[in-house]
Amino acid sequence: MSVISVSGQERDFTDTEKEEIFRKIGLGALKYFILKVDPRKNMTFNPEESIDFNGNTGPFIQYTYARIKSVLRKAQQAGIRQNIHDLSVISPVAKELDLIKLLRRFSGTVSEAASEYSPALIANYCYDLAREYNQFYHEYTILGESETSKRDFRLVLSRLTSEVLSRGMWLLGIEMPERM
Repeated sequence: MSVISVSGQERDFTDTEKEEIFRKIGLGALKYFILKVDPRKNMTFNPEESIDFNGNTGPFIQYTYARIKSVLRKAQQAGIRQNIHDLSVISPVAKELDLIKLLRRFSGTVSEAASEYSPALIANYCYDLAREYNQFYHEYTILGESETSKRDFRLVLSRLTSEVLSRGMWLLGIEMPERM
């Protein structure tokens, strides 16, 4: 087992897992850096910029996806089931509404990207969604939420965000690691 430190957190991975994660991150960084630029514009590849975990990069989106998957795994391990039976009891806060609005734009963004022959629209949508989710994640508790309906709603919102990020990046040919 090897230990990888990302964002100051240490994780145990086998050498095979580590190689697979590095492969996904490296290829994701390269592909995303190229695809995020409008195809009608020139660009210069910057390797350092392409792997920044805090900027408009593939690794930033991949890390957000892995973070969400970690939250969902912890919920499952704790035996938390996502029960959203009566949505009328939920009053989403501003960040939750922002995420919902952004999630609803996905299919329109994909259609526009297809008609414009511009994968950059999908790439930048994925970045916007990841950035919005990270703001939500830092402002609101998910698993520690004492109100069960809010916690379950936030888990469902997290799961939907991970699914849309995965689909968007898949359209770009970028694999998403479950853990980082």
